[in-house]
Amino acid sequence: MDDELLIRRYRDDGGCPTKLICFAPAGAGASTFHTWARGLPSDVGLLAVRYPGREDRLRDPIPPRLEDLADEIADGIKGLSAYRLVLFGHSMGATVAHEVALRLQEQGNPPAALCVSGRRPTHLLPGRKLIFGTDEEIIAHIVGFDDSRAAVFADEALRDLVLPAIRADYRLVDTFDGGERPLLDCPIYGYTGDVDTEVTPEQMDRWSELTRGPFRLVVMPGGHFYLRAEQAALLADLSGVLAEVKSRTMTAP
Repeated sequence: MDDELLIRRYRDDGGCPTKLICFAPAGAGASTFHTWARGLPSDVGLLAVRYPGREDRLRDPIPPRLEDLADEIADGIKGLSAYRLVLFGHSMGATVAHEVALRLQEQGNPPAALCVSGRRPTHLLPGRKLIFGTDEEIIAHIVGFDDSRAAVFADEALRDLVLPAIRADYRLVDTFDGGERPLLDCPIYGYTGDVDTEVTPEQMDRWSELTRGPFRLVVMPGGHFYLRAEQAALLADLSGVLAEVKSRTMTAP
């Protein structure tokens, strides 16, 4: 797939040898990250994955498996292999980003770092409580940790617009087996809210088991969508991560 269809570029030019590629949570799209560029260093490109079935890919079918989605994305960003890539994913996006990172590594072009937020590591997913169900059950689950979405679901037209992607994403999440995966060679940086009902800091800390490189966890105030209220703090920390990655790769033999 052409990366022009797959990727939305919020900032990207010849002066951006480092590119932060962002993966949205279930039901969301690339626009989740539209305000992030001004909080990041000016020499970092900000790119966001355009998932199918929403926003400007509304008519594109959503793959039946999360692995298929990861295959599509990894194949679509092959053309960026000359750049220093850092992947960031929140919730479902963390799992997708991890799967994409594994595929890039297998292709011989591993990312410079993986940043994961608000999601159990892959090997802790088996045995978790499944969330796919009726539309009412899905809505109740979402509103339970993000009451700002209640107004969207109360509007029948908006509900009909957003529910298909949410429903499909929840199916992707629930049918993804997780389990053991090869270790990444790049560092992993974890982020989570201290009162997130979807994942505990202790569970987030076990992302450390999925890399041969360093791992660091940052716990911020808030629930599953801590990154809204804490956006400035999160982007400041990510800016530090990007600086570390740049320094490490520039001095590597």
